[in-house]
Amino acid sequence: MIGLKIQKNRANDVRKILLKNSLIDLDAKIKREDDYVIIPLTEKPDKEIMDIIRQDVEIIETTFQMQKRGPRSLKDYLKGKVEDSKIDEIRGSFDIIGDIVILEIPEDIEEFKNLIGEAALNFTKRKAIFRKKSEIKGIIRTRELEYLAGDDISETIHQEFGCKLMLDVKKVYFSPRLATERKRVADNVKDGELIVDMFAGVAPFPVLIARNHDVKIYSIDINPDAYYYAKKNVKLNKVKDKVIPILGDVREVLKNKEIKADRIIMNLPGMAYEFLDSAMYSIKDGGVIHYYEFAESFEKPIERLKKAAYPRKIQVLDKRKVRSRSPGKWHMGIDVKVIQVLD
Repeated sequence: MIGLKIQKNRANDVRKILLKNSLIDLDAKIKREDDYVIIPLTEKPDKEIMDIIRQDVEIIETTFQMQKRGPRSLKDYLKGKVEDSKIDEIRGSFDIIGDIVILEIPEDIEEFKNLIGEAALNFTKRKAIFRKKSEIKGIIRTRELEYLAGDDISETIHQEFGCKLMLDVKKVYFSPRLATERKRVADNVKDGELIVDMFAGVAPFPVLIARNHDVKIYSIDINPDAYYYAKKNVKLNKVKDKVIPILGDVREVLKNKEIKADRIIMNLPGMAYEFLDSAMYSIKDGGVIHYYEFAESFEKPIERLKKAAYPRKIQVLDKRKVRSRSPGKWHMGIDVKVIQVLD
């Protein structure tokens, strides 16, 4: 049987990536050898995943002890309690943020919400279970949550690639599903860069980048609660000398400070296009913009970038579907270099 051998201090982050991609054999137990763990795999990860987890990992042949059978999913916990036809409607995926789980429960099975909450509490072994009550709303990006089970707490500390991120899920926006995207961007950064995160939230991008590079980062957000937690996280991760949290409208901040950045992050996919003029004003010639938009194809976002950059041009460095937004619509990520055209 194949397994992925990795140092213990990286195992938790890598395990999450493998689990998300259904690559862990859940029938087998993880093995421990000195300073390493060996994670049982269903198959060898493809090149893209190996590129993400590439540091000091090895695929080996070994034997594993098998797990005792028990409920292996949220649906398993609900067998015999909720009709099979209703169980199929429950979203198999959910967000785990620190000690908090956030579920998505369709309205037509709302009568089972408390039962589902208790099942999620038992399955995940976390402290608090909430359900989404609304979409992300407004420029401060918050959503309504309903408490279902466990402790009625909304503040937690989430760990990601060695970073600790404190936040309140009721007051700020944070998606653990973007961990791989944050790592992808951080891996492209070079020492000495001046970086702007235009919609930084609680500063997950800045903190991860600053922990791994010698840089200066302006972490800007208009939500006072996000700014509060960004300051907490900068201190918590000991990057105060690299990350500068700023509360305010990013347009005004960039204009007043006359910043000229080597790299700008624009992860506000619903509205980022409205701020492209500010980004282009503040990016150096040869600088890189990481731009995100909800779209059906890459064509429209790329056209927006071309138009905003004029009379300069853009060079598309990478484009990808970060995650599905809705049927036919994706959270798109596009990395471009902005280039001065010489006559």
